[in-house]
Amino acid sequence: MIHDIDSIVILTGAGISAESGLATFRGPDGLWEGHRVEDVCTPEALARDADLVHRFYDERRAKLAAVSPNPAHEALAALDRAWGGDLLIVTQNVDDLHERAGATRLIHMHGELKSALCAACGKARAWDGAMPPGSVCDGCGRPALRPDIVFFGEMPYQMEAIDAALVHADLFVSIGTSGAVYPAAGFVQTARHHGARTLELNLDPSAGSYYFEETRLGRASELVPALVRELLA
Repeated sequence: MIHDIDSIVILTGAGISAESGLATFRGPDGLWEGHRVEDVCTPEALARDADLVHRFYDERRAKLAAVSPNPAHEALAALDRAWGGDLLIVTQNVDDLHERAGATRLIHMHGELKSALCAACGKARAWDGAMPPGSVCDGCGRPALRPDIVFFGEMPYQMEAIDAALVHADLFVSIGTSGAVYPAAGFVQTARHHGARTLELNLDPSAGSYYFEETRLGRASELVPALVRELLA
């Protein structure tokens, strides 16, 4: 599986951050941190109840200060530093644990908690702390800042760059994902169609496990460091 590899694409999902203490995007009860996803992660929800949506992401942003990267994040950052070929880590997560571990070849396809997006001019900027509705954009001066989160119905970020990496990948690895949320759930099919070897690391089989050549089940904090040791051997 890991021999003669030059170009790697790694997809990470909520399972990799769950071991750091962050709730998965949609838990077994269908809720995210006690809220229906439809009430906090859609443009309609923001228009209907901006106070709730802003408060929800303020709470998620504040919680980041209480958690740390785990061995899975640290192993991927070590791979990023040491891998001489092409590498792209694509994360569905909106936390900053990959960055805090030291990863740099990284795309947040669903946005970032520690970023604000202007709904008027489209400018994004780093943001820490609370973001009340009506926060002013320093680019256009309008009170139009919102969480820089890709809501349902919106286009994920940097899809062209992700697709290009998948087309040229020798190895595609999916870590801690449900395999049920598109377009990320279709990455394995794209990579495999173009000749990549495919590997899934997950606590349980995902909805798309049958697309992968190999699935390894267990904790990300154990499986990911083991894989990185194999790749760097």
